Amino acid sequence: MRVLIIQNEKTFCKILSDLLEESYYQVDTAENLKDGKYFIGIRKYNLIITSYKFSDGLATDLIPFIKKTSLNTSIIVLSSEYKKEYEIQSLRAGADDFLAKPLDFDILLARIDSRLRLWHSNTIIYGDLTIYPSQERITFQTQEIDIKGKSFRVLTHLAIHKDQIISKEELLDSIWEEPELVTPNVIEVAINQIRQKLDKTFKIKSIETIRNKGYRFCYPS
Repeated sequence: MRVLIIQNEKTFCKILSDLLEESYYQVDTAENLKDGKYFIGIRKYNLIITSYKFSDGLATDLIPFIKKTSLNTSIIVLSSEYKKEYEIQSLRAGADDFLAKPLDFDILLARIDSRLRLWHSNTIIYGDLTIYPSQERITFQTQEIDIKGKSFRVLTHLAIHKDQIISKEELLDSIWEEPELVTPNVIEVAINQIRQKLDKTFKIKSIETIRNKGYRFCYPS
């Protein structure tokens, strides 16, 4: 799950970025609208958290571009001060939420969680298979499965989107820090590890390959 933070306050940006990375989000940061637009042009984001005002414009200048690029991207606008017109303009432009500083980080994280219920999930359960995203743990019939790192995150992403076909490109964008620097073969490596340690060991089928389209989590069938 990938998040872009566009903030002109470096300290605030660093704190928020660290908090999100601790919760297994992939985080990119930008200091102005120009850099933010660059990232949006090369990567897909599930959530964008942006300041309202920048030296090179307003969030309302960027929001239509975000929605045009990726309609399903959630947007939270943060303002250094509360003005009713700021909130109205942001929401009318297409933002999903608006908050004014000073902020309570627990409240902000709760707002983020309400938009993106993925790695914060306590458990994902399908039959005998249980995935604990925040703990990076997997059990099958109460036995621990040694799947970690990117392979764990690939399995979790597919499991959360059960029965949906997920392309290699979407998996790369959602999980790898710099997807443009790796080849799609890394997905095949991750899928193979999952099948070796889970499917082959327990004689089940967890992931189906959809030729020329991607992968689908299919357990239990």
